[in-house]
Amino acid sequence: MTEWVVLDIEGTLSATDQVLVTLYDYARPRLGPWIDEHGDDPAVREAVAQVRELSGVAGGTDELVAVLHGWMDADRKATPLKTLQGLIWQRGYAEGDLVAEFFPDVVPALRKWHDEGARLAVFSSGSVAGQVAFFAHTTDGDLTPLFEHHFDTANAGPKREASSYLKIASVLGAEDPGAITFYSDVPAELHAAAEAGWRTVGVAREGEPHGGDDFAPHRTVAAL
Repeated sequence: MTEWVVLDIEGTLSATDQVLVTLYDYARPRLGPWIDEHGDDPAVREAVAQVRELSGVAGGTDELVAVLHGWMDADRKATPLKTLQGLIWQRGYAEGDLVAEFFPDVVPALRKWHDEGARLAVFSSGSVAGQVAFFAHTTDGDLTPLFEHHFDTANAGPKREASSYLKIASVLGAEDPGAITFYSDVPAELHAAAEAGWRTVGVAREGEPHGGDDFAPHRTVAAL
């Protein structure tokens, strides 16, 4: 029996366009002002330092923003970018500028799993702050009480490496990794989770970027 259900977000629970279009477009013009206005925030200072380290840029905010925009255009899962985006989205959700939407099957599935005793967690490339804000402000209300843990590339590691899933299993206290089931729309992530001993389910949604990928040998569904 599955003790834990761990879920990806983009392309699995919510349309990719909501992230790559709606959320990215919201964050893009706000990155520079956020860096300038929150320079005393330790999270922002660390993110800026990481951007400089990864890019080699030594200039001011405009140069940093150019790097961040380039990463966004390439959909690069860079941790400092995700940190800054998450902080901006957190404010956007709190002020009512943003509202999270899910595929129609998602919320009923989440509630069913929760009611049946499964424990829920999230593993997304988006920052934990962004994840929590996302689930707190949805078209179905505040869904954060359904989830016990949130993981991102900062506190768990890359999504395509088995070591990240082993680390998550340790945090969850799952002595048997086979008691964890991971749902994702990206086969490479499922391969890494399976290597760590997890059960895996590919979510192949029609119209999504990975909907037509080869999910073998993972069990595959079109909806949760």
